[in-house]
Amino acid sequence: MNVISTEIPDVLLIEPQVFGDHRGFFFESFNHERFEDKTGVKTQFVQDNHSRSSQGVLRGLHYQIQQAQGKLLRATVGEIFDVAVDLRKQSPSFGQWVGYRLTAENKRQLWIPPGFAHGFAVLSDVAEVLYKTTDYYAQEHERSILWNDPDLGIDWQLGDIEPRLSAKDEAGVLLKDAEVFE
Repeated sequence: MNVISTEIPDVLLIEPQVFGDHRGFFFESFNHERFEDKTGVKTQFVQDNHSRSSQGVLRGLHYQIQQAQGKLLRATVGEIFDVAVDLRKQSPSFGQWVGYRLTAENKRQLWIPPGFAHGFAVLSDVAEVLYKTTDYYAQEHERSILWNDPDLGIDWQLGDIEPRLSAKDEAGVLLKDAEVFE
């Protein structure tokens, strides 16, 4: 696997080694030992999640203020624009974001450590996303930052498509009003 540093050093873009021929392809989507060795991230995943969404759906920006989750994500169907926002108050990159296209074709994965908000927009007709988390979902600790916070200025790469949001995401707060990690 190839690990690519991003503009926020703790967020990593991971390209697996894919073996393909006329029959199709094979790749190891996760290997605990190799992940720790190549990324330097010592973690244990406790939960796998799978979502399916149609074009224009925007999920995020979500995080848990307690039981903070690190996430390892990939698109298994379609294409998404995946975003991580640094919410660690003491970090030099606090309030900054990075975003990458994850597709079923490029098989890239994004590692987002605890202390970040996460969201994605579906760019293809449909997308399925699989992700591992380092802690369990805890609804009582979940928070949401407004997807279109002008201080963040995230380009979700949706073009003229109006994002489709959940009620929870429509009610997100601005970063300046959000609970963050001290």
